[in-house]
Amino acid sequence: MAEVSGSCDSRFEAVRREFESNLDQGLDVGASVAVFVDGDPVVDLWGGHLDSGRTEPWHEDTIINVFSTTKTMTALCAHMLADRGELDFHAPVAKYWPEFAASGKEGVQVRHLMSHTAGLSGWQEPLTVEDLYDWERATSLLAAQEPWWEPGAFSGYHALTQGYLVGEVIRRVSGRSVGQFFAEEIAGPLDADFHIGTPASVDDRVAALIPPEGLPTEADFQPGSLALRTLSNPRLDGSESATVPWRRAEIPAANGHGNARSVALVHSVVACGGSARGVRLLSEAGCRTIFDEQSNGTDAVLGVPIRFGMGFGLSSETMPVGPETYFWGGWGGSIIVVDLETRMSVAYVMNRMESGLVGDLRGATLVLAAATSVLGA
Repeated sequence: MAEVSGSCDSRFEAVRREFESNLDQGLDVGASVAVFVDGDPVVDLWGGHLDSGRTEPWHEDTIINVFSTTKTMTALCAHMLADRGELDFHAPVAKYWPEFAASGKEGVQVRHLMSHTAGLSGWQEPLTVEDLYDWERATSLLAAQEPWWEPGAFSGYHALTQGYLVGEVIRRVSGRSVGQFFAEEIAGPLDADFHIGTPASVDDRVAALIPPEGLPTEADFQPGSLALRTLSNPRLDGSESATVPWRRAEIPAANGHGNARSVALVHSVVACGGSARGVRLLSEAGCRTIFDEQSNGTDAVLGVPIRFGMGFGLSSETMPVGPETYFWGGWGGSIIVVDLETRMSVAYVMNRMESGLVGDLRGATLVLAAATSVLGA
């Protein structure tokens, strides 16, 4: 039996069982899971090991790169600015970022950035991984670039570019980088151990991801397809997250570091209508904006049906998570699911990456166990 530490309310023992099962079956090497209800933790578990050799245990304060779960933190920063009246999701991006109007993008709206419909799912210019650490280069290239499709026509997952696009709007409006805004306005007030641009002071607590096996090659994509153009420039294999330059950079779509506790804590505020644990991030109306549908159909990059709200995935026929629920996850398997009806947030992060971009059963079984538990409580 895997050694699992932490706390679990008796009503949520099903979550503990699923978490232990994932570790016992070898589906996970090391991981954490957290559930908050009414702003309070009812599940806060961690277990397994930091390394594939299973020599070093996963600790209570271990944090790790959660890849695209980072997008949910960036989106919340934008929602806070919109809720304050400083940012209009329906305004042209160029209102805040004038250079963005180049190459026919004067009509692209902020909501298109939030919902992966802006036609800028990748860079036209060839990039290296190191280019991702250069904010000015990454954003200026996108500002100058012509969209790859008519903005707003459909979604094409902006796997890396969304963070720079939304992040630059946040910087122009607030005068602060995404990492600074998040740290000062969200993580700090909540005492949430999550970072976009991870400082040296936490290096001794950062675990390395275990890259996935069987990554797709160019031969697995249609030549010239949006998926190939988006996901291969630059090409990542997961090992980048173990490097200090990757940690220090602000890559607001992909390099946030945290644990399940911090991810669930941040989103518990939205689950409770914008305020929890004495901290208000959004008004109730500001929370509802998340559910403004922006696209609904097969995503041109991921190749699966997705219904996008304002920055998050929403319930659909293929992803029936509930009408008051939003979600997103990260490459490798991390996930956050938030249900405003039950006032619950569920988060899972891990070190053993699966190769898929749309989640896997490890996180899904934990979310299902939490949903069943809260409804039966």
